Amino acid sequence: MRLRTLTEAECYARCYGGHGSEQVTVVRVLRDPGGVVARGERMRELFEQRLDARGFDDHEPEAEAA
Repeated sequence: MRLRTLTEAECYARCYGGHGSEQVTVVRVLRDPGGVVARGERMRELFEQRLDARGFDDHEPEAEAA
Protein backbone atom coordinates (compact mmCIF):
# COMPACT_ATOMS: atom_id res chain seq x y z
CA MET A 1 0.00 0.00 0.00
CA ARG A 2 1.51 3.30 -1.14
CA LEU A 3 1.51 6.03 1.50
CA ARG A 4 2.14 8.94 -0.88
CA THR A 5 2.20 9.78 -4.57
CA LEU A 6 5.61 9.57 -6.24
CA THR A 7 7.08 12.63 -7.91
CA GLU A 8 8.05 12.60 -11.58
CA ALA A 9 11.74 12.46 -10.63
CA GLU A 10 11.15 9.45 -8.35
CA CYS A 11 9.21 7.63 -11.09
CA TYR A 12 11.99 8.32 -13.60
CA ALA A 13 14.63 7.05 -11.17
CA ARG A 14 12.65 3.85 -10.56
CA CYS A 15 12.17 3.21 -14.28
CA TYR A 16 15.59 4.19 -15.62
CA GLY A 17 17.82 4.02 -12.58
CA GLY A 18 19.58 6.79 -10.80
CA HIS A 19 22.60 8.61 -12.17
CA GLY A 20 25.25 7.54 -9.67
CA SER A 21 28.08 8.85 -11.82
CA GLU A 22 28.45 10.35 -15.26
CA GLN A 23 31.31 7.99 -16.17
CA VAL A 24 30.87 6.20 -19.49
CA THR A 25 32.40 2.79 -20.15
CA VAL A 26 33.08 1.74 -23.74
CA VAL A 27 32.71 -1.98 -24.36
CA ARG A 28 33.97 -3.64 -27.53
CA VAL A 29 31.73 -6.43 -28.79
CA LEU A 30 33.68 -9.20 -30.47
CA ARG A 31 31.82 -11.14 -33.12
CA ASP A 32 32.28 -14.84 -33.42
CA PRO A 33 32.61 -15.79 -37.13
CA GLY A 34 30.32 -18.78 -36.56
CA GLY A 35 28.13 -16.99 -34.04
CA VAL A 36 24.56 -15.76 -33.95
CA VAL A 37 24.92 -13.39 -36.92
CA ALA A 38 26.26 -16.14 -39.17
CA ARG A 39 23.53 -18.57 -38.10
CA GLY A 40 20.84 -15.96 -38.70
CA GLU A 41 22.20 -15.22 -42.16
CA ARG A 42 22.32 -18.95 -42.95
CA MET A 43 18.70 -19.32 -41.82
CA ARG A 44 17.66 -16.43 -44.09
CA GLU A 45 19.44 -18.05 -47.06
CA LEU A 46 17.72 -21.40 -46.42
CA PHE A 47 14.34 -19.67 -46.17
CA GLU A 48 14.91 -17.90 -49.50
CA GLN A 49 15.86 -21.23 -51.09
CA ARG A 50 12.62 -22.80 -49.84
CA LEU A 51 10.60 -19.90 -51.24
CA ASP A 52 12.38 -20.17 -54.57
CA ALA A 53 11.76 -23.92 -54.67
CA ARG A 54 8.02 -23.31 -54.19
CA GLY A 55 8.02 -20.96 -57.19
CA PHE A 56 7.08 -17.72 -55.45
CA ASP A 57 7.76 -14.61 -57.50
CA ASP A 58 6.31 -11.16 -58.13
CA HIS A 59 3.91 -12.38 -60.85
CA GLU A 60 1.53 -14.57 -58.90
CA PRO A 61 -2.15 -14.67 -59.92
CA GLU A 62 -3.22 -13.18 -56.59
CA ALA A 63 -0.99 -10.15 -57.16
CA GLU A 64 -2.41 -9.59 -60.65
CA ALA A 65 -6.03 -9.70 -59.40
CA ALA A 66 -5.39 -6.86 -56.94
